[in-house]
Amino acid sequence: MTDILPPLRPTLFAATPSAGTPFAAAPFAATPFAATRFAAKRFGATLLAAALLALTSFSASTSHAETLVPEGGVWKYDDSGVDLGTAWSLPGYDDSAWSEGPGPLGYGDDFVVTTLSYGPDPFDKYPTEYFRRTFDLPIDPGLVTALFLRARYDDGVIVYLNGEEVLRLSMPSGIVDWGTYASGSHEATDYELYDLTEWAPFLVSGTNHLAVEVHQRSASSSDLAWDAELTYLDDAPALLRGPYLQVGTETGVVVRWRTNVPTASQVDYGSAPDQLNQSMTDGTFTTEHEVLLSGLTSGTTYYYAVGTGDAVLAGGDVDHTFSTSPPRGTTDAFRAWIVGDSGLANQNARDVRDAYLGFAGVDPADLFLMLGDNAYDAGTDEQYQAAVFETYPTILERTVVWPTRGNHDDLHAGDNNDYYEIFTLPTAGEAGGLPSGTEAYYSFDYANTHFICLDSDETDRSPNGAMLTWLAQDLAATDQPWKVAFWHHPPYTKGSHDSDDDGDSSGRMTEMRENALPILEAGGIDLVLCGHSHVYERSYLIDGHYGYSNEFTPAMIEDGGDGSESGDGAYQKPPSTPHAGTVYTVAGSSSTTGGGTLDHPVMVTSLNELGSLILDIEDLRLHVTFLDDQGVVRDEFTIRHFEVTGVETDGDQGPAGEGSAGDDALYEPSGNAAGQNGPSEALVPGTFWSSTPVSDHCVLGFQIAHAARTRVTLHDLTGRSIRTLVDQEMSAGSHELTWDLETDQGRVVPNGVFFARVSVAGGSEVCRVVVQRADGSR
Repeated sequence: MTDILPPLRPTLFAATPSAGTPFAAAPFAATPFAATRFAAKRFGATLLAAALLALTSFSASTSHAETLVPEGGVWKYDDSGVDLGTAWSLPGYDDSAWSEGPGPLGYGDDFVVTTLSYGPDPFDKYPTEYFRRTFDLPIDPGLVTALFLRARYDDGVIVYLNGEEVLRLSMPSGIVDWGTYASGSHEATDYELYDLTEWAPFLVSGTNHLAVEVHQRSASSSDLAWDAELTYLDDAPALLRGPYLQVGTETGVVVRWRTNVPTASQVDYGSAPDQLNQSMTDGTFTTEHEVLLSGLTSGTTYYYAVGTGDAVLAGGDVDHTFSTSPPRGTTDAFRAWIVGDSGLANQNARDVRDAYLGFAGVDPADLFLMLGDNAYDAGTDEQYQAAVFETYPTILERTVVWPTRGNHDDLHAGDNNDYYEIFTLPTAGEAGGLPSGTEAYYSFDYANTHFICLDSDETDRSPNGAMLTWLAQDLAATDQPWKVAFWHHPPYTKGSHDSDDDGDSSGRMTEMRENALPILEAGGIDLVLCGHSHVYERSYLIDGHYGYSNEFTPAMIEDGGDGSESGDGAYQKPPSTPHAGTVYTVAGSSSTTGGGTLDHPVMVTSLNELGSLILDIEDLRLHVTFLDDQGVVRDEFTIRHFEVTGVETDGDQGPAGEGSAGDDALYEPSGNAAGQNGPSEALVPGTFWSSTPVSDHCVLGFQIAHAARTRVTLHDLTGRSIRTLVDQEMSAGSHELTWDLETDQGRVVPNGVFFARVSVAGGSEVCRVVVQRADGSR
């Protein structure tokens, strides 16, 4: 157990109690700790840290605690009722025949885990029970600066460390033996803390021995108990936080960690855990370590270790690894894991984390995004330690984290204790995008995606302010096909917050909707990720909604389907095209849920469920999964980009070759055709025709020279595939197919212009279809 101890306040305590003195006897009755010192049956890390602080005269901020003997640990014991003399307490004593069991040990109390024998007569119980256990000291004994025992006992005890008596409680002075009774009654109600620092010199490197004799106060006493925890403090360099990864690029990464004492900083790295043959060292002594590794190869996995230059503190194994970003623009698959409002450091957050780890398996995330409110309730350093660094340690040591600030991520006076000091974020465009000059908002590139992080909490959100001015310029400067933005306060929500209420969150949601969204949508943004509202919500593919929910109209829906490849089909849109549609998500339920009406009209799905998001992008496909805390997929959607081919249609030719030439450019939907427009050695040129205009059905004809796989599809004016008529091997000759004017989902198409494409053996042709019903319906 490692604890971060709070800064020492030297004026608070006037003296240090003598070794072996219980806290109850210490002269600190007026201190805040004294009022709560035994209020709980078990000390937590914070309370123990406060106790250790009160008992020591050194600066606790430079020390760290390690447990040698845990509470509830296994002890060997002798409850035979035989006087063992004095040799039993020595290190060399043979206790191999003793019984063993976890603490608390004893009898007569409900909390006892291992029950001991008190002999055949309940009115003449054995006066003494014996206990032993070993523990290993992992450091040089000379580095130990304090030693503490938390004991739960009934009625009297004597404790020996490596054969030397170090603590006597409720026992008479002088020589005692098996028949000696305790000098008073002491109930084992709580664990009590005792300072054994004076006897720390009895510790030895490696194996140590702890021996305890517990005495009854009388032969008829109803109960006996023993359990203990032994802890030490040291000033040896030790890791208190991290390592964690920041500002990942194609050629570099920042590695950060925290130590208990100031040391130099060194990162060793290489192609395998046992080949860390490169190093980067900073000789400045500090407790906040930040090392930039540069000159790396893009898309490459490295293993690493962090340390002082003299000692390795973490790494050099298969768990400490990172991968540089792939070359900019590459279309290889990558994954981002996204949490929002995850900062409660509770079981919910751990369940959400574990559900994701189980889902991801051997396919972990390449990026880790945090949507704000990362550490409740005020974003203090201690809260960040619990909610971020102790909740996601294995993820942070191998995945670059990209956070945004929430309204609970407060800023605090002093060094190294708030959002901007805890994280290192790009300000000069070093990870891609335009320089922002601030860590409040920034952008970065990963593969073929441009990510934009905005600050919806404290930065000026006005249209002409620095952030939104930078945003417009950044969007104009990127040529990445995918664009994803994230910040804390959502533009649309009906969860634990209401985006229709201008007073909710001091108008931040309204201002982001009115001011940021027009810039983002004009810049071709594909996906927006937000938190704040403690629910999950996900919109249709929409554009142009900058008002209240009652002002939302169907004309603002670019695609009203569910976006699911197993449902209505993926959303299709051209890349980097202004106002072609955006999906908005709210994912603020990674550690708590908050309810709400969940009825915003832009939303396809609204859930009051714990969970996180998984973003997968590969080439022209973007896929998002909402995974709940039980590992169940509760929502998913896909956006597909299609490319503009600029190919002319081949004209409207009827069966007799009649028709007029067309000049409508057709978008090529991703993954649709067997090949690009152009000649095919199987498709006879100029033979693709359609009956047009049509009212209730359309006939399509074509001729192929020899048997070949043939695909015939229908598309709307945006290029989105709406119907596949055939996709199979077809024989040589002339063929005719009939389209019933319905989509693959059984929806009847409206009047208007559509395009048909026939793709055969690597080539394809296109013709136009005009749907015009005689009665003017649809």
